[in-house]
Amino acid sequence: MHRPHIAVFGCRNSGKSTLINALTGQQVAIVSDIPGTTTDPVRKIMELSGVGAVVLVDTAGIDDEGALGLQRVARTDAVMNQADLALLLFTHNTLGAVERQWISKFQKRSLPFILVHHKSDEVAMDPALADTLTNELEMAIEVCGCSAKSGEGIDRLLELMTKKVVAALPKKNSLLRKLISKNQTVVLVCPIDSEAPEGRLILPQVQTIRDILDHQAIAVSLTETSLPAYIEKGAPVDLVITDSQLFGWVEQNVPAHIPLTSFSVLLAHYKGLFSHYLAGTPVLSHLSHGDKVLILESCTHHAHCEDIGRVQLPNRIKLFTGKEIHFTIVAGLDPLPDGLDRYSLAIQCGGCMVTQKQLAIRISDILAQGVPVSNYGMALAYMSGTFERAVAPFRDKL
Repeated sequence: MHRPHIAVFGCRNSGKSTLINALTGQQVAIVSDIPGTTTDPVRKIMELSGVGAVVLVDTAGIDDEGALGLQRVARTDAVMNQADLALLLFTHNTLGAVERQWISKFQKRSLPFILVHHKSDEVAMDPALADTLTNELEMAIEVCGCSAKSGEGIDRLLELMTKKVVAALPKKNSLLRKLISKNQTVVLVCPIDSEAPEGRLILPQVQTIRDILDHQAIAVSLTETSLPAYIEKGAPVDLVITDSQLFGWVEQNVPAHIPLTSFSVLLAHYKGLFSHYLAGTPVLSHLSHGDKVLILESCTHHAHCEDIGRVQLPNRIKLFTGKEIHFTIVAGLDPLPDGLDRYSLAIQCGGCMVTQKQLAIRISDILAQGVPVSNYGMALAYMSGTFERAVAPFRDKL
């Protein structure tokens, strides 16, 4: 469902970019002896044996200085929230105060990491270094000596990366776990409007179809205009999953005995944040004039007149509440705004484009400020009067 992110951290000139190039076998990052060459995170997808596709992230030096340098370090810091594994580079058998500070950050974020003694072709790693560091840090760590230039230790590092990533990832899960069985029929209502990408389905629809097939069940995809005719045929229907914006229409055309939910609500359950959204969604009924609502889009796309997060959701909230509400939109993995406690509610999209960990960290930061959270699908279901039906399939799965 997502590609694990492996971020490379280290001081300027520790060889982060050179290592990224060695791991990928490509000239992904610009390499220079000038400190501070890498100014912004650089991402590259590669195949990691035993894992599959992963995203390697090159970062600016953690010891960067000056006004711009501090901004670069802030961006590097933000990468931690996106990572499933960190590689922390150090050289010349010296783990300095800056590196130790970042180790503390990793530990606070429960981010697994590997200490990489880099440039071992210049100064070989002290054989006793791993034991010394393990004792100093009072934890079991992996220390790997390698050289991107000579290739020494690269294979060993790749083995450690595989081991750590496999251990760090959540157990393989299923979107439709406990909801369907073999040979059951799931009807997917997929509108073809201006939001639908040309010539293909959106990612949650594709993911759901694949999950249905993995269950050896039957997937029926149709548009909302075809739904009434299909239902009237009397064909078996064990579950209906709709685009959230169509909740009202679909509920009217699906008999009450057939379970109904949406792709976004399905993702809310899959990502493990369902109970938080369940508790936060009713806040929509208690918004007041001038309240601020934070809209969180985890993907980046061009907005248009039917955009659900930037247009439809804000308009529906204003209509539902009858109040003048102020909205802040955050796209992709951009930093959250300052002063989170000023917001009365945050509404997160399904999160199909981000990892479970990335989403969990973002939501935990918001909850820590006392701000309730909801989800696109659950918010739209609540405002259309279909909330209880939309969440019913999951209530006994919490």
